[in-house]
Amino acid sequence: MPKIIFLPHQELCPDGLVVEAEKGETILDVALKNAINIEHACEKSCACTTCHIVVREGFDSLDESDELEDDMLDKAWGLEPESRLSCQACVDNEDLVVEIPKYTVNMVSENH
Repeated sequence: MPKIIFLPHQELCPDGLVVEAEKGETILDVALKNAINIEHACEKSCACTTCHIVVREGFDSLDESDELEDDMLDKAWGLEPESRLSCQACVDNEDLVVEIPKYTVNMVSENH
């Protein structure tokens, strides 16, 4: 079973966390199942960037992002070549090291 290593994030998992994941699960679902409450304002429909992550290791094991995800990622704060939306990136056979960015862009909460 592949593992996901979530690097420390000041608010969501201050000590970091190593968890097992099922092949085919999204990184977001694995995080939520393990009490890492990554924001997902669009309810996992690939319509925002609040679940943006950076895959520090294992990126090449993920399926390629599609055009819709790429269009969304273009709007993400702190975009990097290994950026993905955690609601779209599914675990394969390799272990992953994931960083949750310090900031997200949430158009809904920022417009109020």
